[in-house]
Amino acid sequence: MPKIKTHRGAAKRFSLTKSGKIKRGKAYKSHILTKKSTKRLRGLRQTGYIATCEEKKIREMIPYK
Repeated sequence: MPKIKTHRGAAKRFSLTKSGKIKRGKAYKSHILTKKSTKRLRGLRQTGYIATCEEKKIREMIPYK
């Protein structure tokens, strides 16, 4: 069986936790920050987790992580 290539874009964006969940960063925090409240920006700094319905797709993209 040949090796599967890792999707490099996905590898940079997602990481696995010890429990097997897929961790991701939040969107909407790179520009046009003046109109976003401090409270909102603080929340965007936290990491999130991938929805369970999307996990299979992401795991196929990052098989060796």
